[in-house]
Amino acid sequence: MSASSTADPKSAQAHARAQGATRIDAMPTLPPSEARDRPAGVSAEDMLWEETIGAGGYAAKRLNRGARLRLTDLAGDACASMLVFNAETPVERLNVADTVKVQWNAYLGQGRLLLSDMGRVMMSLLEDGAETHDAFCGASNASSNARRYGTGDNWGPHPNARDRFSLALAKFGLGRRDIHPCINWFKGVKIGPDGEVETQVGPYAPGRSLTLRAEMDLIVVLANCPHVRDPRPDYSVTPLRVSAWRGPVTPKDDLIRNATPEGLRAFLNVEDYFRR
Repeated sequence: MSASSTADPKSAQAHARAQGATRIDAMPTLPPSEARDRPAGVSAEDMLWEETIGAGGYAAKRLNRGARLRLTDLAGDACASMLVFNAETPVERLNVADTVKVQWNAYLGQGRLLLSDMGRVMMSLLEDGAETHDAFCGASNASSNARRYGTGDNWGPHPNARDRFSLALAKFGLGRRDIHPCINWFKGVKIGPDGEVETQVGPYAPGRSLTLRAEMDLIVVLANCPHVRDPRPDYSVTPLRVSAWRGPVTPKDDLIRNATPEGLRAFLNVEDYFRR
């Protein structure tokens, strides 16, 4: 349609409404019950979120306690940088240092927990088909992207994770000061015996996924930008699929809940929080 045909309000309205059925890959599925990638055994009515986050994109969602969140690296080169907040009181948020320290392990995988800065478990990692994750390096920023790609601002061809976080947080009344150290899923970092950093960026086989369980009411924020230590000269990142669905609250006999005394204490802190 030419620009002249949208110059008056009625033509512009008709043009806008004609786009209503348009679908592109990088967009949310609304309603979520129409999700194309529904997990086995999950009813359409239980779906809460399905969205494909394109290269350089971001998304955020409030998830209730018990919800399951699945992240899928569709083409093998996604980097899902994640922030997590207590939806009721966002001053409580993911603490990556405590997540590593309390569990005596710096490498996240199945059965591990994401802990808040108030000693509560925020999410449990139920399934991990990737096993390459990073709790060390944090998010890319405008300067790091500019050094590698020539530009790194939010509106250019090489957006960075930190600025994408800012856009997502604004939708919840939060700002740049609320950006905390993040977890990077699907891109791994290992620390060698002499302290050297080994970055595992792939690309990997398509379709790797992980599933997390919300142990509190949460705000989950995701940015899909190249890892801050990705050595490749090109801006290399592929789409990320996000799926979430309703699930039961963690029972007292849950294996992950009872796996370690430190983890059990974090669950007891959550259960005390909800004892009202």
